[in-house]
Amino acid sequence: MSNSVSALDGNVQVGAVCVSETGLRGMISLRGNLSDESLCACVTDLAGVDFPQTGQALVRDDKGLIWMSPDEILILAAYDDARQVIDVVEEKLKGTHFLATNVSDARSVIAVQGRYAREVLAKLAPVDLHPDAFGPGSFCRSRLAQAAAAFWMRDDETIEVMTFRSTAAYAFGLLAKAAEGGAVGHLVSHVVSHDAGDAGG
Repeated sequence: MSNSVSALDGNVQVGAVCVSETGLRGMISLRGNLSDESLCACVTDLAGVDFPQTGQALVRDDKGLIWMSPDEILILAAYDDARQVIDVVEEKLKGTHFLATNVSDARSVIAVQGRYAREVLAKLAPVDLHPDAFGPGSFCRSRLAQAAAAFWMRDDETIEVMTFRSTAAYAFGLLAKAAEGGAVGHLVSHVVSHDAGDAGG
């Protein structure tokens, strides 16, 4: 029996930020009525986080919930637990209308980590990444140059980018090249001055 491998085999490149593939991730696409209380209770119990609102990704360690669309939630789990998560969903939501699909091997996740993470993404994606518009827990479906992508802010200096496995190498190359270009300073200057203002009372 062959072992599963991630799309980029843990590739890492350091420039203005650190760009790294996060490795195998368990990802379960769950489609259904997101206002159904049984569905919400099921996924929050599995992930150990609150149910995300529109445009949110709530992630803790290797678990989390990401709002993908009005009828789709993405459940994050340890890679080896993905099948078990689907079993639990199918048991708890029996009799309701839903579709749970293991998409772990169809996707790849790349972390962009460092003070200039927003700037690296801003060079490639048509999204407002200013701290006032995109902060920890924010989620967006967009593109990186010509590739479809989704990304969320895990903390103040970490953005995780999800792409299709087939375009992972392309996306990683774009991010690594953007990081090589160095920092502009535009999207961090606000944070620095804001912090300084807070410190001064």
